[in-house]
Amino acid sequence: MNTSLTHLPAARRQELETAKRIIVEAVRPEQIILFGIYSGVTEAHFLSAQLPAGVDAYDLLVVTSQGDWRSDYELQDIIENRCRDVVPVTVVVHDIGYVNRRIAEGQYFFAMIRREAILLYDAGRTALAKAGETDMAQVRWMAERDFDRWHRQSRAFFRSAEFNLGTSEWKLVVFMLHQAAEQIYQAILLAFTGYKPTTHNLDKLRRYTNRFSFELALIFPRNCAEEDRLFRVLLSGYVDARYKEEFVVTEADARLLTERVKTLLDVAERVCGNRLKSLERQAARLR
Repeated sequence: MNTSLTHLPAARRQELETAKRIIVEAVRPEQIILFGIYSGVTEAHFLSAQLPAGVDAYDLLVVTSQGDWRSDYELQDIIENRCRDVVPVTVVVHDIGYVNRRIAEGQYFFAMIRREAILLYDAGRTALAKAGETDMAQVRWMAERDFDRWHRQSRAFFRSAEFNLGTSEWKLVVFMLHQAAEQIYQAILLAFTGYKPTTHNLDKLRRYTNRFSFELALIFPRNCAEEDRLFRVLLSGYVDARYKEEFVVTEADARLLTERVKTLLDVAERVCGNRLKSLERQAARLR
């Protein structure tokens, strides 16, 4: 596995060194692996590009030991909370047994990481498995199947949101929009990686998918107080909008969030449609 970061500017390399130090101190991992946009682009790109907020986080796979009693989600929260005010990271956590099984199976996401990502840290206790053969025709078939399923569910929730918009049930609108957004983010992840984390955390799902398209990242940028407030209203739709009597959703927010989630669905359809075409071309080259 590659270990070089020479394609990144010195400031980026220093940030990754800081993230590595924080993670090693926090959870004592087996490996820390950099994937995503920072793992394979030129320094010139980063010197000139203006990345939207939410795309500038480092995507890291943190591989833990099988003996760690803490859950993957607990470790993920520990890492992201400790890094939050220091260096932006989006973290996926799995133990070494799970990671090696998926790599050996040739699962698209983990095999890609094994072949193309950058190893930032290795405790030297357990080696990563050799990547198994990936069946691109099967990857293409599963990506289309999974996208269709989750996208269909997302559209159904969105239609329910539109119905409740017509009856002025603003809190129900936000709950249905939360469900629509969650389902479409899952659809995007499955179309691009064949993998999705088990989480209802909409912000994590948003961050996981931002790297696939600048258009996606710009829908809910969270780059100013008003954008952050609006997204928090959507986040609150999962629990507060259903159970807290004192929770208030304004008509203006309900309508604006409906427009944003509709844009999210439209962009996802286009971006994932292009992704499926790309997978079909890759599969065709290997026939």
